[in-house]
Amino acid sequence: MKQLRRRTLFVLFFALALLAGTVLLCARYFIHGREWASSGVNQAAYAGGALSSGALYDRNGLLLYDCATKTYADTASMRTATLHLIGDQQGNIATGAKRRFARQLVSYNPITGLSAEGNKVYLSVDATLNQLAYEALDGRKGTVALYDYTTGDVLCMVSSPSYDPTNADQIEAVAEGNSRYEGAYVNRFLSALYTPGSTFKLVTAAAAIETLGREVDSFSFHCTGSYEIRGETVTCPSAHGDLDFAGALANSCNGAFAALALELGGDALEQYAQSAGLLEGVEVSGMTSAAGRFDVASPGSLNLGWSGVGQYHDQVNPASMLTLMGCIARGGSAPTPRLLTRVTSQSGVPAALVSRSESAIGWDKSTCEALKTLMRNNVTEVYGQSRFGELAVCAKSGTAEVGGGLSPHAWFVGFLDEPTHPYAFVVVVENGGGGSSVAGGIAAQLLRAACGEDEK
Repeated sequence: MKQLRRRTLFVLFFALALLAGTVLLCARYFIHGREWASSGVNQAAYAGGALSSGALYDRNGLLLYDCATKTYADTASMRTATLHLIGDQQGNIATGAKRRFARQLVSYNPITGLSAEGNKVYLSVDATLNQLAYEALDGRKGTVALYDYTTGDVLCMVSSPSYDPTNADQIEAVAEGNSRYEGAYVNRFLSALYTPGSTFKLVTAAAAIETLGREVDSFSFHCTGSYEIRGETVTCPSAHGDLDFAGALANSCNGAFAALALELGGDALEQYAQSAGLLEGVEVSGMTSAAGRFDVASPGSLNLGWSGVGQYHDQVNPASMLTLMGCIARGGSAPTPRLLTRVTSQSGVPAALVSRSESAIGWDKSTCEALKTLMRNNVTEVYGQSRFGELAVCAKSGTAEVGGGLSPHAWFVGFLDEPTHPYAFVVVVENGGGGSSVAGGIAAQLLRAACGEDEK
């Protein structure tokens, strides 16, 4: 009897273990089934190492890539302008949607399994705006992005240089390291770091507004074209004369902001750069951008002065800067930029949930409102409203010195203070020269096109 009891208990234990294993397997199957189905080792979903089902579209339904036929958009200019969004055939561009959104492209049901057709994946980008922005860069290296700070939708994301992923000669030139295509595999919007130049003065300005309080209202500075710190000099492009706080930002006076940096201190500037989200990456539809850098310089030093101006060792990622612009526009928080907006079956039935996330900065709403007023003043008083038509643009330019005898990087960042066009933007032109003239010109073209101003 004892032996029979032991055998019975063993069989019962084995049956329970089998049941538990089956339940666990079923649970994992339902939870991870789509991930397994879209895995690169699944030969039913991949052919020759490339996903063989599904298609990618822009926000207006324009086909950008068909996985089954491995075909891109119809025109070479469109294929080039959307390359970093879609990805190349060889898989060298890590940010490509056909690689990053493989799970959404695969049509999978836990009951019926894998479908040969795949899903339709709609991206937030307007491919026509991408094409316009790429053409505006005119062969120069850099990045241009525009997003809706009320929804998070990235309407334009361009990185240059790029190439036509169907052109064998261009593919070979990139692979061989042709200087014309230097860094063509890098999505500069997500993966690059740049010296921010005077765009960083927005961080210094926020620190001054919140730390110095009423002193900002009575701030005054006389710019002679240079500002001495311990026998060394911070230079300005010109002698600006007497400036108040708004004038110092609008004229981008290096001397005034170096003086503010010395008063605020390196620790405070680092804290405000951190709270602005510039020292950590931002997650854009599952892809984390490069983290920025701010080195705290010695108190009272020349380097501290330059760090407050946006030079020294300051480094910023364009995606993080774009998110900051959206947060300022929205009073401290805004939806995080996203590229994925909708997933349907071939018949149009929703096939997957698309999440949204929120980004927030550690600045008071009143500080954001003050910056908005200051940035609007920059445009009306210095940059010129006429280039933007009737659009209420709030902006800051940057001309970031990079050394080595190279021309500075040109920045132009900001947003529209308009409910009907809630767009934030960032433009970086590597070694482009003047921020307002070069990057600002590209921003003006993009904004006018996005808002239909050119049609009026």
